[in-house]
Amino acid sequence: MMAADAVRKRHKGSSNGERPGVKDQGKEPAQWGRAWEVDWFSLTGVILLLCFAPFLVFFFIVACDQYQCSISHPLLDLYSGDATLLTIWSRAPSFSWAAAKIYAVWVTFQVVLYMCVPDLLHKILPGYVGGVQDGALTPAGLINKYEVNGLQCWIITHVLWVANAQYFHWFSPTIIIDNWIPLLWCTNILGYAVSTFAFIKAYLFPTNPEDCKFTGNIFYNYMMGIEFNPRIGQWFDFKLFFNGRPGIVAWTLINLSYAAKQQELYGYVTNSMILVNVLQAIYVLDFFWNEAWYLKTIDICHDHFGWYLGWGDCVWLPFLYTLQGLYLVYNPIQLSTPHAAAVLILGLVGYYIFRSTNHQKDLFRRTEGNCKIWGKKPTFIECSYRSADGGLHKSKLMTSGFWGVARHMNYTGDLMGSLAYCMACGGEHLLPYFYIVYMTILLVHRCIRDEHRCSSKYGKDWERYTAAVPYRLLPNIF
Repeated sequence: MMAADAVRKRHKGSSNGERPGVKDQGKEPAQWGRAWEVDWFSLTGVILLLCFAPFLVFFFIVACDQYQCSISHPLLDLYSGDATLLTIWSRAPSFSWAAAKIYAVWVTFQVVLYMCVPDLLHKILPGYVGGVQDGALTPAGLINKYEVNGLQCWIITHVLWVANAQYFHWFSPTIIIDNWIPLLWCTNILGYAVSTFAFIKAYLFPTNPEDCKFTGNIFYNYMMGIEFNPRIGQWFDFKLFFNGRPGIVAWTLINLSYAAKQQELYGYVTNSMILVNVLQAIYVLDFFWNEAWYLKTIDICHDHFGWYLGWGDCVWLPFLYTLQGLYLVYNPIQLSTPHAAAVLILGLVGYYIFRSTNHQKDLFRRTEGNCKIWGKKPTFIECSYRSADGGLHKSKLMTSGFWGVARHMNYTGDLMGSLAYCMACGGEHLLPYFYIVYMTILLVHRCIRDEHRCSSKYGKDWERYTAAVPYRLLPNIF
């Protein structure tokens, strides 16, 4: 496979004060989106993820189902000969048509809400931005329009869930966890089907050929995606739908199902389960309240749609982001008051830092620096760069507020919240702490990706900025 010769325009990610969607400095056609060429290290990582990520998800879920969420016990059983991969596999629930029907109804319902119910909340909720919104400028020079109605979809879904649990009783509130492993097979089927369809579509009928990127390696193309914004028709956008619906809408429903299962098994719901439900619900609601802002993030502005997003949104997100609640079903923990208070404070402070940092960036952008951050006029580094057409442009990188403390304090707040979810599960097992390990790797990698783009774009101006704000995530540490 050869790289598409027609692809020449580039797109840059956003740092603290720069505007997303501005064409990047144009020397190499590899500057927009993900990698253009694949080295052996990247290819090895891609193949390992394609081969082992599905098994990692299966291992964690089965460890809870058969070993009370212990990671070491199944490995010790395998080592000692007390179990084999076949015996563990045979004890795990398999695909069921009942689970397939549940999942088909769920995905169909979310498609209907996404496509057929225009957003009304932005007309009645002060400060909420919804309805039809513009995305960032694509490498082909397009600005896609999106129907931002995720918050409305979340509310409708959860109102119906609560109404069913309290009044209608169409299905049990534990329906998700009762079919958890069969649902794992269903989500895998959809994840691989969507990823494969997007891969084939990019070759045969791409939404926009200039927004495709071919690396010359089939494995990397399949995993990281070829099309920038694959769509069906004018409104069905693969990225926005699969990331937010059905994945993130399901997140809080899955946690509610876990809590209902605790009530069914033990006759009570632990304070640790309540903490996990509350803290993660805050994160989910924040995502949907700021869904229009999400259109300007790395996911939309740089990532192509492949297995990484397609399978990841269908399988990885709902099954591994909810490990804390699943762990607490099998290991109910009633935290002491000081422990519970510490978890709550850590989660809320983390959320405050995460949201305040992003708000400061958004305010700085919208006002072009004519605002106050922490009661003072913000300071910034004036930068210049050349776009692909040779034009000289100016940009400002803020060095005030949280952006003067570290270059990615929004990620720091996100990690604090992630740690709080894990700490709610006590310290007896490692499994619920997988989330903080994963998020640390993910966000550190994002820091490096973002800063590589900014360094290529701004050159010596970026060096001035990093000298003014020397730390990435943790002041005086990293």
